[in-house]
Amino acid sequence: MGESDTGRMGIGKGSLWKRMYDLLYPGRCRRCWSGLEAGRALCDGCADELPGLNEPFCEQCGEEHEGRIESAFSCVNCRGQTFSFEFARPAVPHHPALLEMIHELKYTRRIELVEELARLGARAFRDDARLAVALEEGWPLVPVPLHRGRKLWRHFNQAEEIARPLAKQTGLPLCQALARTRGTGTQTSLSRVERLKNLRGAFELTWAGRRFAAGKPPGAVIVDDVFTTGATTGECARVLRKAGVQKVVVVTVMRG
Repeated sequence: MGESDTGRMGIGKGSLWKRMYDLLYPGRCRRCWSGLEAGRALCDGCADELPGLNEPFCEQCGEEHEGRIESAFSCVNCRGQTFSFEFARPAVPHHPALLEMIHELKYTRRIELVEELARLGARAFRDDARLAVALEEGWPLVPVPLHRGRKLWRHFNQAEEIARPLAKQTGLPLCQALARTRGTGTQTSLSRVERLKNLRGAFELTWAGRRFAAGKPPGAVIVDDVFTTGATTGECARVLRKAGVQKVVVVTVMRG
């Protein structure tokens, strides 16, 4: 069984699972219900209405700031914090329509939404000042892993599914470098300190990750659906950095 099929319950291009979803959810825009070509969930007009990340925003986490700031800055939540990643770059600020799509993917298994979410996530790479080096040097996309119990329930890992079409759109390789060694439960009600404590030691390198990190590579791009506190992506970055990856950045579809 190839890498693209392992643990994916047959979710793949041309698979029976995908064809079933195409029949159940024909090509209609999620917002205006106009007809769509295959693989789309939003028409161009509705996708363009989702705002990009506007300056000024925090150089660490991508949180937008209201007001005028002329120089790079860290928001109050990041100021004084130490992260193992260089920065996190969400593609879209918090938006209810996008959050609804992400929730539908994760909690009602609307797997057909991943290509549109990846298309939106690719906007992050328009940040030429900081992400051009990742494109030029071919840094791999490393999806945040799910614990096997959660993945068994959900049938897929949303970060991995988003990373697959994102890899095609950016031309970057996909490397499943990390595994989640234990369940950490839901973290929505936990503070950042509680999340950090809960996640410590929850990730380890896979065989592919050890092989990748052994060469002391220049960088990697962690991929997830939403950036909230940075606790999860920060722990993933810590494991990669400890193994020898020189720089780690984070790209997410949305800022939580």
